[in-house]
Amino acid sequence: MSIEHNLRQVQERIAGAALRAGRDPAEVMLVAVTKTFPPEVILEGYAAGLRHFGENRPEEGPGKIPVVNAAVPGPRPTWHMVGHVQSRKADLVVDCFDVVHSVDRLKIAQRLSRFAVEVGREMPVLLECNISGEATKFGFAVDHWEEDAAQREAFFADCAAILALPGLRVEGLMTVAPWTDDPETVRPVFARLRALRDALRERFPHLAWRELSMGMTDDFEVAVEEGATMVRIGRAIFGPRREEP
Repeated sequence: MSIEHNLRQVQERIAGAALRAGRDPAEVMLVAVTKTFPPEVILEGYAAGLRHFGENRPEEGPGKIPVVNAAVPGPRPTWHMVGHVQSRKADLVVDCFDVVHSVDRLKIAQRLSRFAVEVGREMPVLLECNISGEATKFGFAVDHWEEDAAQREAFFADCAAILALPGLRVEGLMTVAPWTDDPETVRPVFARLRALRDALRERFPHLAWRELSMGMTDDFEVAVEEGATMVRIGRAIFGPRREEP
């Protein structure tokens, strides 16, 4: 199947999930994840109508983003960093990407802030939350935030520190749910991230906390039903990931 065909199917599924939840499908941004795919594949996605692309590795940005930006016939796409950011690559992220979904600790927020200030920009960011408690997942530890006051307050303290940093604009939260054959089993993960977002709105009411980046190829419909405003989808659009270099 072509990328255009796959994209239309994904868009229809997003719209169906949104309507089931009484939401406007236009509230959900599709971020097409292009990890390991070359510029020509990304350009095919652009031609099919995609305008938001996500990368998992900062080092892929310099070799792909300028090529795609120079080749597109219309407005340049928006580039999302959706993968883990090492401190030593924070400058690369600020140089190449428009949005960061994966601010998973105070230290990386401080590094991004430093480089954003140096280049005179304000970078939209999301705070990555480890809602499931999986040891293999990155993100702020919030797996018991509802019942564990110490964990909740520690996270809120980090949030306050990040909100005070120049050069960053916190727009919401992100999570990666556990992999599963049955998307219904991860519905509580998405519901708890939405509840955490609502708690942050109460604690920090001067921010909208609008964005919830959650849901990937295997579970995005459930994520949309639970309030996702951004879904990060690669395989359902582009097919199996290209072999890693």
